Amino acid sequence: MSDYQKAAHWSDPKNKLFVHQVGFTCPPRDFDAAPSDFLRMSPETVGVHGRMLHLPAYRHQLDQRKQNFHLLEEFVECMANNGADVCGQVGSNWVHACGLGVEGVRAHCERLSERYQTPLHMAGYAMVEALRELDIEKVALNGVYHWPTWWQGTAGFLREAGFDVLWAGNFVDQGFIATQAACNAQIGCFDGDLAAKSMQYVAEQAPNADAYLACGMCNFRRERDGLAQRFVSLEVELEAMLGGPVVTHDNALYWRLFKTLGIGPITKQGTLLASLGNNS
Repeated sequence: MSDYQKAAHWSDPKNKLFVHQVGFTCPPRDFDAAPSDFLRMSPETVGVHGRMLHLPAYRHQLDQRKQNFHLLEEFVECMANNGADVCGQVGSNWVHACGLGVEGVRAHCERLSERYQTPLHMAGYAMVEALRELDIEKVALNGVYHWPTWWQGTAGFLREAGFDVLWAGNFVDQGFIATQAACNAQIGCFDGDLAAKSMQYVAEQAPNADAYLACGMCNFRRERDGLAQRFVSLEVELEAMLGGPVVTHDNALYWRLFKTLGIGPITKQGTLLASLGNNS
């Protein structure tokens, strides 16, 4: 039983900078777009703060995620101390790398949320929650730039959660990039047209899918100015092209954060985020 108590003054609105205060963390060695993306689609009553996990020797290995899974508790405690209302963990592979399984991850998030009186949502588990909310059964997974062990871990996590994964593969499997080494060299950021091309390819492999998924936090350069955009900024157009819902680790995490706060985005979004209503 924890003896932690969140400072009582955070329950008084006059002591908070924003009505809704959101804390994000991301894997080490990632300048992450999640706080910026979330803030752009939020009402002005929302404030965000990011906290990178500090691991100087981090090399994006799955076993490093497992070894440092405990840092998520440090992150939640830090955010609770500073008055966050909810916490979001960016990085889809942490849920399958930790070895806890679907139910174990759910229970872990619940324990930390209760201990620090501040809800924690992990991107990988948020996707499971989102698919259940939409009553989705059959899915096709775009593994994007993820190494085979990464997207295979995500596919396995989804299957354990009860979903029928009809097809899964990354940009190399899809034939858009020749090798995994060449894919890795792009540091998670790709030409803008690859978002639509890769999702179309995935849909063609699984025409009976109820929803089209994408791993991680992939970035695509907008042609006119080179701005890096994630799937959450492209989902309306992608859904129109595919004729079905697009559920990604970014829009699923944002959906779960908004749901906890009891608000919705002010921007036009796809099926999942639009289900929350619009706060504009």
